[in-house]
Amino acid sequence: MMNALVTGAAGFVGSTLAERLVQDGAHVVGLDCFTDYYPRERKEANLALLRGQAAFRFVESRIQDADLAALLADRTHVFHLAAQAGVRKSWGRDFDVYTINNVQATQVLLEAVAAAPRISRFVYASSSSVYGDNVELPMREEALPQPVSPYGVTKLAAEQLCHLYYVNHQVPAVSLRYFTVYGPRQRPDMGFHRFLRATMKGERLVLYGDGDQTRDFTFVSDAVAATVAAATRGVPGRVYNIGGGSRVSINDVLARIGRIVGRTPLIQADPAQKGDMRHTFADTSRAQADLGFSPRVALDEGLAAQYQWLTSIL
Repeated sequence: MMNALVTGAAGFVGSTLAERLVQDGAHVVGLDCFTDYYPRERKEANLALLRGQAAFRFVESRIQDADLAALLADRTHVFHLAAQAGVRKSWGRDFDVYTINNVQATQVLLEAVAAAPRISRFVYASSSSVYGDNVELPMREEALPQPVSPYGVTKLAAEQLCHLYYVNHQVPAVSLRYFTVYGPRQRPDMGFHRFLRATMKGERLVLYGDGDQTRDFTFVSDAVAATVAAATRGVPGRVYNIGGGSRVSINDVLARIGRIVGRTPLIQADPAQKGDMRHTFADTSRAQADLGFSPRVALDEGLAAQYQWLTSIL
């Protein structure tokens, strides 16, 4: 039986992962400190289904303040999803928040895992932001990462920590580079959430740049399926791209949202933001080979699911 620790368990992907693990028969301890990046009430709602489950226990704490030795004593797997999110807010004074929550917290957790011999996999949620813009498409794991945002720098630094703890302490770390995850529970600052909400309310939405930038969009259930597979099939020391195979432009996304909502989006065009990558597109052949990963949810289906979720909370 899997006994899992999920950090960032109150977040978008973390709560969805924890639910999937419990459904699969795992015993899960969820760890989260409710950072103020978006309202706590939204994160509490993410946990609503889990809190009533006998196989789930929640601990509210920063990683740095938690009794990790006790939390890890009976754990077999660690899923590290806790992080300070957001590319655009990672500049200037706020960079310290990112180094503390993304780099320092990862190092503290890895140090504790190195002393917990029962851990058979440590799965780290990284990001396509590590690649930057100077990489051929589709992006392959062996490409030289050159992030163009402070956020991307911290995610890459945490990846490197996973690698060095694998090499020096045999921590069985596997890193997953998620490509633009979307779906129910998506954070309020993320594009699809903002676009859908504004269109549903007949409000103007802000589009950064010309809209011709492209992303490889990944539905949350596909990202979670890959994460679960990495816990048993992921090769320690390896990095995997997790992309949905739905690479389209933002202008295309807005047209699809208009069709789903039944209302033309009102667009306010603003300049492109520093740190925003121009294009992302994942080569997922390594994940297919090792994890059996194959995305199942097409973009229109996923957008419709996120729209239905938003209608239930607005």
